Amino acid sequence: PAEGAHPEHPSLPAGTAAQLALIQALGDAGIGAPLWCLTRGAVSVGGSDRPASPEQALVWGLGRVAALEHLERWGGLIDLPETPDERALTRLVGLLASDGDEDQAAIRAAGVFGPRLVRAPLADTSTVRSWKPTGTTLVTGGTGRLGAQVARWLARNGADHLVLASRRGPEAPGAVELEAELTGLGAKVTLAACDVTDRAALAETLAAIPADQPLTAVVHTAAVIEDGVIEGLTPDQAERVLRLKVDATRHLHELTRDLDLTAFVLCSHFSATFGAPGQGNQAPGNAFLHAFAEQRRADGLPATALTFGPWGDGGTVDGAVGDRMRRHGINEMAPEPATATLQHALDRDETALTVIDMDWRRFTLAFTADRARPLLHDLPEAREVVEEMAAAETEGTGAAAGAALAGQLAALPETERERVLLDLVRSAVAAVLGHSGAQAIGAGRAFKELGFDSLTA
Repeated sequence: PAEGAHPEHPSLPAGTAAQLALIQALGDAGIGAPLWCLTRGAVSVGGSDRPASPEQALVWGLGRVAALEHLERWGGLIDLPETPDERALTRLVGLLASDGDEDQAAIRAAGVFGPRLVRAPLADTSTVRSWKPTGTTLVTGGTGRLGAQVARWLARNGADHLVLASRRGPEAPGAVELEAELTGLGAKVTLAACDVTDRAALAETLAAIPADQPLTAVVHTAAVIEDGVIEGLTPDQAERVLRLKVDATRHLHELTRDLDLTAFVLCSHFSATFGAPGQGNQAPGNAFLHAFAEQRRADGLPATALTFGPWGDGGTVDGAVGDRMRRHGINEMAPEPATATLQHALDRDETALTVIDMDWRRFTLAFTADRARPLLHDLPEAREVVEEMAAAETEGTGAAAGAALAGQLAALPETERERVLLDLVRSAVAAVLGHSGAQAIGAGRAFKELGFDSLTA
């Protein structure tokens, strides 16, 4: 992507702005040619592979959403080395010419790599340490839903001093009550009115931390939720989200990198991992957090990108987007056990961990309905569903089934044709919307009334 920032939006990289404009322009022009987006040093393929440019990971976040919203004009994402050589360019040509399923790839000297989800064992795994909050812990967005849950977990685990930074500080709704609750759990609490996108204000907040309780941990939860499909996304909207994800993270890093921190946690949204229709304004910044954590880790600094699925208190996803995710197998999590995974990640010194409550059968059926998704290939539950679907197709579904259905309908009386076709449509609608069977779908109800929208369709 292009280097530098958008001329009118300094927090929006020019490459991401160009990608957004191109996706929208292709749609406006009705061009269905596949769009491939190339980056350099945006992702890591292993511990020794340092992302040289985490900002370019924004392209990957937006691309993962485009792959779901605009399948008809999506090609994929390819990350090149920072300085591509002839071998890398040859591999690039091979990828672009391939008709394989891999639509996310990183080209390195050792070969071509694709992302895969793997399970993180929750028990019987060795720990690097037993992490405990000591001194002062800074929680950005500390009076918000996610920040407050993190603060409660820290207090229950013996935190000495919590600095909860938010734009309104003690004036934020529920802040005073939260302070009283945390104090009752044994923690000293400072409610700081601080816009963490303002470097000077953040520096002032950090300077006020008492010397006898030095800063030892940072948990960055601050976020702006502004959902919407890519077609309607504006540079103004994108920049508002990126200020908190990119600018604030950079400020936190630069102002604390010389301190002896034991944890630097970046809380992320699951759209960075999977993409999600309607989340084109969330996924880019959260993909940056992953790449930035990898870069810090490669530089010998503590870093953990912790990705959460939706929470049951309505704090992360609600409305139509939340309804759609539940239908597609992405379940809401109880906040307390979700937050407790911080202990797992920090004890094992994880760099990236996704915490999500998933109905893998329902999710895999939805996620792979229009194309193969190699991201899921190493998850046994998802692979089982994919193999079942492939076996069913071999036995006569797909194009052959379409021909068979046409023949079946032609052989029926006209009155029977409508009933059989209606049953088929009701079964398909039930599967898409996550119902148990066709009986749950009223034949006379409109698609919109049933829960369909442009993204579901």
